[in-house]
Amino acid sequence: MFPWGRRKVLLLNATFEPLTALSLRRAVVLVVCGKAEVVHGDPAGLVLHSSTSEVLVPSVIRLSTYVRVPYRGRVPLTRAGLMHRDRYRCAYCGGRAETIDHVVPRSRGGPHTWTNCVACCAKCNHRKADKLLSELGWRLRVVPAAPRGPHWRLLAGVAEADPQWLPYLGEPAA
Repeated sequence: MFPWGRRKVLLLNATFEPLTALSLRRAVVLVVCGKAEVVHGDPAGLVLHSSTSEVLVPSVIRLSTYVRVPYRGRVPLTRAGLMHRDRYRCAYCGGRAETIDHVVPRSRGGPHTWTNCVACCAKCNHRKADKLLSELGWRLRVVPAAPRGPHWRLLAGVAEADPQWLPYLGEPAA
C-alpha cells in the first residue's frame, strides 16, 4: 500500500516561490488536472499508473498560473514551530526535546512569546519546574528569538524536508 497521507510535495508558485507542502494525493491531482507541472520527480523514479496514463511521483511541483499570496501578519507561536526552531533539542541540556518550557515561568508573570518559550526535555522541565534560571544556576544554550526566514513555517509542519526542496527554500544543502 502506498503511503498517500504521509508523503509531502513542495508546491511552488509559477514564479518558483515556495507556497506550501501538500499531500502526494493533492499534488498528483493538480498535475493530472493540468494546474501544475512536475519540476522534480521522486529520486527513486517511482511512477503512478492508471489504465490510461502514467504520472511521475513528484517531489516538487509548480503551478501553471501565478497565485497572489496575501500579506502575512505576525508569526503565530505553535508547538510545531517552536520545536522546529529549536531543532527538537533541549535548550538546557541539548538532549531530545519533548516538551515546551517558559524560561520565566507563567506563574511568575512570564509571557507566552517566542522569546520566553523554548523546547525542553522532560527531565529538565521537571527539574526546573517554576524556578528562574538564576535560582538553579542554569544557562540557556541559545537565546530564544522569533524564527526568521520566509519559509520556516512551511518546514515546521514537515518531519523531513526532501533534499530537492532546499534550493527553493534558500537553505544550504546538508
